[in-house]
Amino acid sequence: MSTANLVWFKSSYSAGNGGQCIEVATCPTAVHVRDSKDPEGPALAFTLTEWSAFLRLAVSGGNS
Repeated sequence: MSTANLVWFKSSYSAGNGGQCIEVATCPTAVHVRDSKDPEGPALAFTLTEWSAFLRLAVSGGNS
């Protein structure tokens, strides 16, 4: 899927971390992630299952 028509979101917390952040865009079948400093650069795409697993680990501090 082309990322050209996606709507990208950046966390409101990103303003205080020196610009080191990501942007995320969702569509019905995937979650796309890119470097906010390089919006024309590559983007990663994760299935909804993969993204959910990542979020569970992030919230748990990596303790599954």
